[in-house]
Amino acid sequence: QVQLVESGGGLVQAGGSLRLSCAASGGIISTYITAWFRQAPGKEREFVSHLIWYAGEPIYAAPVKGRFTMSRDNAKNTVYLQMNSLRPEDMAVYYCAGTRTYMGSFYYQREKYDYWGQGTQVTVSS
Repeated sequence: QVQLVESGGGLVQAGGSLRLSCAASGGIISTYITAWFRQAPGKEREFVSHLIWYAGEPIYAAPVKGRFTMSRDNAKNTVYLQMNSLRPEDMAVYYCAGTRTYMGSFYYQREKYDYWGQGTQVTVSS
């Protein structure tokens, strides 16, 4: 089964940028539906973005649309989340997730994903 490992988190000032990476092993990431979720302290894990391997454009949650960009590098078997114009409310642990089961319009539900990384912390100072 595929294993996912996130990296790239860190401390950044509000308005800054970070790029998260999710490297896959044990599977070809381009054959998976992949997503990014985040979880802030005391809050539930929430959907951030989603990419179907055969579809064109990623789907984004409203709070990040226009600021975050999800992409995939098949040669590196890695998905990315470029985060620009970061805000204090973006501070969370970010998780990469994957599945090979199509979920239709329920892509925002974390229970639809079978594989998860360990998470990477993003801290945004104001």
